[in-house]
Amino acid sequence: MSKKPEFQELLEAGVHFGHLKRKWNPAMAPYIFGEQKGIHVIDLNKTIAHLEHACSAMRQIAKSGKKILFVATKKQAKTILSERVEPINMPFVTERWTGGMLTNFATTRKSIRKMTSIDKMKTDGTWDTLNKRERLFKTRQRDKMEKNFGSIADMTRLPAAIFIVDIIKEHIALKEAKRLNIPVFAMVDTNTNPKLVDFPIPANDDATKSIAIVLDHVTGAIKEGLSERKAAREKQDEPKSEQVVTEKAVTKEEAKED
Repeated sequence: MSKKPEFQELLEAGVHFGHLKRKWNPAMAPYIFGEQKGIHVIDLNKTIAHLEHACSAMRQIAKSGKKILFVATKKQAKTILSERVEPINMPFVTERWTGGMLTNFATTRKSIRKMTSIDKMKTDGTWDTLNKRERLFKTRQRDKMEKNFGSIADMTRLPAAIFIVDIIKEHIALKEAKRLNIPVFAMVDTNTNPKLVDFPIPANDDATKSIAIVLDHVTGAIKEGLSERKAAREKQDEPKSEQVVTEKAVTKEEAKED
């Protein structure tokens, strides 16, 4: 089992620091412990409970073989997110969220296929038939698409869920997911409305250490789900191979008798 979140590690990472009291969203009241020097303090016991609940649900999604799309385009979160999500092979968006990425998924897939077709040109000899200007245009086109869609190139269908670091910054992604009834997991700070999210994790969504620790637990749970899926599939394959060996042995015995 992955390591459970502990109060002290969350405290040290500054997960409890919210925004200025005047910037708060009243819907966050159940998750606020108090205030310190005009800044709201998040109740870390609530954070632990919600983080564990979110991790458990995400582990099950990964175990079922479905994809979770991660979104964080703000400066202090994008590198942290890509470093943690890439190894678990889940799609992620750290550059600009392209409007309609989910609600107009057919167009998104079209752009990804276009990117693949340019790559194919370089291997099937077509690239050599293009003049210098055409090559430059295709290269620029490919680079632009790679920036926007490279990290979701393997997402052949809509994700089973979406994880957002900052729902105010990523309001378009949130809106699209809600419109398509895609479950939303998200870090919710004291200035946000947690009711917009299916699995809210009350936490500081601005500090790098806070973002990193939440993502560590979340991706750890997904890793666990993927391992469980792999183990279950291997177990399923075992009896089949044993059966084949037994059948071959029986056939050999029958041949001897003949």
